[in-house]
Amino acid sequence: MTKHARVSETSRHGDAHSVRMRNNIKILSAAEEVFAEKGFDGATTQEIADRAGLPKANVHYYFRTKKDIYLAVMSSIMAPWLEAFQAISAEDDPTEALGNYIRRKVMLSKERPLASRIFANEMIRGAPVLSEFLNSDLNDWVDEKVGILRQWAKRGKMDPIPPHHLFFVIWAATQTYADFEVQVCSILRRDRLTSGDFDTAADFITTLVLKGCGVRPSDQKTGRRSAKRTT
Repeated sequence: MTKHARVSETSRHGDAHSVRMRNNIKILSAAEEVFAEKGFDGATTQEIADRAGLPKANVHYYFRTKKDIYLAVMSSIMAPWLEAFQAISAEDDPTEALGNYIRRKVMLSKERPLASRIFANEMIRGAPVLSEFLNSDLNDWVDEKVGILRQWAKRGKMDPIPPHHLFFVIWAATQTYADFEVQVCSILRRDRLTSGDFDTAADFITTLVLKGCGVRPSDQKTGRRSAKRTT
């Protein structure tokens, strides 16, 4: 194969990859809207294809079934939720670790409200599609993080609170700004939530959690909280 032919072949592969990435984004974005509006049972692959502006056959080229699309949407929100508290250890300062986790979870409610609502609806329905994930990957993740929280308590960095319930509180408090946005907007008399609303939520939930856990912060603080304390 000549050098020119090799360049052309590489270019074709690159173009195909770009097309695949663009179509995946279109399909998953459209699927978020359809699943959020109609749920898993009410959604159809045809409607997802129409919303994505692609033929139904193209959607099936990338995702064999509607369930495959649904799982991809779920993965796209679960991955950043889990990653937000992934790289922590017993050596870390809980002030920073918990503060960063809460802020990231609140910002994901701002950035991905539809995906959060799809997840909430899945839980309300008894997790018919995600039960295997809940009973394996998520439980393993929680068990690992619970161990770190207990180490923090043992080292006097925080009170010996029930760690599983701490996660329930954080999840409920942070995701409510996506799942119950209409209610929150009504109470705050807004047409839509502002960036300031999300910042206020993150600051308040962080303060509430840290005080409730009896966290003994080190000299290092997370960005917005330290800035406020020095002003």
